[in-house]
Amino acid sequence: MKYLFKIAGKCCCGVLAFGVLLSACSRNSDFGTQDTLPVAPAEELDFDFVVPRNPDIIKTTKGAAELDLETPLRCRVRWNTQALITAIPYNASSFNLIQNGRNDMLPRFEVNGFSFKSLEAQKALLKLDKEAGIHLIAKDGPYARISGENLSGEFSDVVKMITDAAEIFYSYNSEQKVMRLSRRASFTLYVPKSRQIILGLLDVIRGAGITDIVTDWGDYSITFTADYETKQKIMDLVDYFKGSPILVAYDVNVFRVYPNDKEESINWQAALDTFDFSTVNTSQAGIIGRVLTTSNELNLTTLRQFLGTQATVVPVSEGRFVVPNLWMSRFDVGKCSIDQAIEADLSILARASLEKNNWIFSDITLDVTDGEIAKFNVRSKLGENLMIIGLPNEIFDKNKPFSETIVFMVPKIIRATETTKHIINQI
Repeated sequence: MKYLFKIAGKCCCGVLAFGVLLSACSRNSDFGTQDTLPVAPAEELDFDFVVPRNPDIIKTTKGAAELDLETPLRCRVRWNTQALITAIPYNASSFNLIQNGRNDMLPRFEVNGFSFKSLEAQKALLKLDKEAGIHLIAKDGPYARISGENLSGEFSDVVKMITDAAEIFYSYNSEQKVMRLSRRASFTLYVPKSRQIILGLLDVIRGAGITDIVTDWGDYSITFTADYETKQKIMDLVDYFKGSPILVAYDVNVFRVYPNDKEESINWQAALDTFDFSTVNTSQAGIIGRVLTTSNELNLTTLRQFLGTQATVVPVSEGRFVVPNLWMSRFDVGKCSIDQAIEADLSILARASLEKNNWIFSDITLDVTDGEIAKFNVRSKLGENLMIIGLPNEIFDKNKPFSETIVFMVPKIIRATETTKHIINQI
């Protein structure tokens, strides 16, 4: 049955049994196929590829490779001037997620009663594209099988319903009359001019496994490539940020200790004699390592003083990452680490939730290239510190001298309040 007709113009479709779906005013053409655009034969191409025999010989210079625009914001922690609760204003209207690349308006057709059953998404779209004179390209298909019953509305709306159901993206070039389908697409997210908020968004995007990110600090935008599921998560995150969100920020310091007695590890039991009772409030063992919650009497300075009696303390990395309430964020130790640190591929992932009376629940995971090495579920009061101890050097490099890596974390609360006033680079 014929279901579609043109909204504007002199030509409109009739109703024919088992007929085509679009207006009969389309001409015969070679469009409507599911393949790629024609290219010149290989023998006509006049260029050479030069592949280095050893890619390790030529590479980006060290200084250029290590350039990171986030460093001034990410890797400098003011340990002596810290506020446990911070309020920041932001403009919610500044959020805007757009799909990059050319995506022209589709031809204006009306769809009436379009139905199909258990059909791959690209084949369902091919039915609509063929008579519209649109060439369909689906390089990473086939896509999910879907069913539709009595779909009606504008052509563009029906296309979006089908692509959303199959969890894919489309783009359209009106000059070439080409529709492209893909499982992944490039997006740019524009955010309010708040450094805390953009850091939080970056940490969540990395927590979702997206590492190919370009941040423009001039217009406060984040460009990334994502699949449909990740894009939906980002949209959910943006919706969360539009409602005066609560963020948990973790200030992190990672360091390594070499015991003076190479045959013995750090005697952590001695800390109970060095500090007042209940300075160490809780202790939980993981598969590897142990996490402690402590009062601020055991802070970064007093901890290093305690360790200095037993070992040589070597700084590794320090920085900050931001976790929206009930979301997962990630801090890559190597982004802020010293040269040649064996912990450079260590990542700290945290899912945080703020409960009544300023109790913070932190699900903390330590990951390296080979996978997860430790996981802790920690309940702490605002004002307490977290310490992960007992991480042996064998985790990172078994050929290095015996050492222990320690992760020291201070959680804080950031309350974002919506405002309509102009914001100038909130710190």
